[in-house]
Amino acid sequence: MQNKLKLALIYGSTRPGRLCDKVAAWAASQIPVSSPFTLDVVDPAHPPAQHATKTSSGDLTWLRERIGNADAFIVVTPEYNHGYPAPLKSLIDSVGPEWHAKPVAFVSYGGLSGGIRAAEQLRQVFAEMHAVTIRDSVALPMAWELFDAEGNLQHPDRPNRQLQIVLKRLAWWAHALREARNVNPYASAA
Repeated sequence: MQNKLKLALIYGSTRPGRLCDKVAAWAASQIPVSSPFTLDVVDPAHPPAQHATKTSSGDLTWLRERIGNADAFIVVTPEYNHGYPAPLKSLIDSVGPEWHAKPVAFVSYGGLSGGIRAAEQLRQVFAEMHAVTIRDSVALPMAWELFDAEGNLQHPDRPNRQLQIVLKRLAWWAHALREARNVNPYASAA
């Protein structure tokens, strides 16, 4: 197998006391060491220390590097008021070509809908960024009831199975698109 794929797990929320910490930690724990991925966590609430003060003034070098180096993405997003959070939109819009021709998967959470409205809206955004969203996703309805105080998913069988399917499909797309980008850079396609 070629070099491992670089998977960026992107936190979609920056709110204090956010549930995103538990959901993202669960998702990260489901990526086995034997998987085709190496994991990089991108948390807009906690940019790298050397850029923390510069980020507010517009230095996004760290973000360009992290998104640019990734072969694939999992976006962990809550649904706020039937949509995705503004800080996630800001993160997406802060870079451009770094997203091109790369696959994106979603782990969404929220109330009864499990965040699927946020994920569906994000599909439109990522299409405009020239990224490829995969069909499979994980939705966690009534998410605050699914995790115990320590952050463990209480009934993990179904979500674990779903995420393994997502990871397999994401790996397929990531390999195919990385190979295509290496043979024919996306910028040369138009």
